[in-house]
Amino acid sequence: MEGFLNLNKPSGMTSHDCVAKVRKLLRLKRVGHGGTLDPAATGVLPIAVGKATRLLQFLPSEKVYHGTVRFGVITTTDDLEGEIVQSAPASELISSHIEAVLPNFLGKIEQVPPTYSAIQVQGKRLYNLARQGKTVDVPARIVEVFNIEILDWRGGDFPEVDLAIACGTGTYIRAIARDLGTILNTGGTLAALTRKESSGFFEENSLTFPEVENQLQENKFSLLSMEIALAHLPAIALVAEDAKRWCQGQRLPYQIRWEIEPEKTEHHFRVHNHEDKLLGIGQLIKSEENLLLAPQVVISSYSSFGLDEV
Repeated sequence: MEGFLNLNKPSGMTSHDCVAKVRKLLRLKRVGHGGTLDPAATGVLPIAVGKATRLLQFLPSEKVYHGTVRFGVITTTDDLEGEIVQSAPASELISSHIEAVLPNFLGKIEQVPPTYSAIQVQGKRLYNLARQGKTVDVPARIVEVFNIEILDWRGGDFPEVDLAIACGTGTYIRAIARDLGTILNTGGTLAALTRKESSGFFEENSLTFPEVENQLQENKFSLLSMEIALAHLPAIALVAEDAKRWCQGQRLPYQIRWEIEPEKTEHHFRVHNHEDKLLGIGQLIKSEENLLLAPQVVISSYSSFGLDEV
């Protein structure tokens, strides 16, 4: 069994917990996930099974979240899972104040990850250091936010705003909530988070664990194909002899019939054989004399009897 599961992660489970449960349900060891979600968060968590685990790095990086920010509250974790370190009413805050500062969070921005996060500093996870009471300087990172807009607003002593955020990989929505509260001088923390889209998977097509279990019991469960998950990548089709050589790790000279622009040397490509079977992921690289299609990940091989699985 190989392919992808578009899992709708429930609240209260870590991403690692979800992988462990999928392993148990499918009775397979080779399972991984793309894009960690905090335990309290819900929504899309791409799960790779079998050889698909080698392809997680090639999925699209874009993600879309719907998050709720509560103002007037600051916590140790930048969400409601942590201890409250400051609480003061922010009833003077109105939605236009938020609209005025949202442009500060658009584009490529510098962001300091939350103290309680999986980021490693000197080989140790930040959340482990925080639990040990150790204070470390968390280095800022450049992340990219493509769009951010207000979905709903609720005033009061501790007002809340619902935001839709489209962003690139590595963006912490908890950090946006914290920094939004800082720039408004009220303090802020993330009160709720749902991931609506991740790496080409969408919430409306996701499956909950009960749905997966029911489908397995009824023998109706199936994984999404690797080809579907990689559809955003341009494809190169190889004739039989070239496919054999490529699967053996050889680099192939660029051929104009591939209909790939030669200057796209930084891009990855789906590589298929002449029967449209996915062989793996390749990349064009420059040599002294030619452009070469180099194997990045090979998931199939050729034996003397034809095409076999790796």
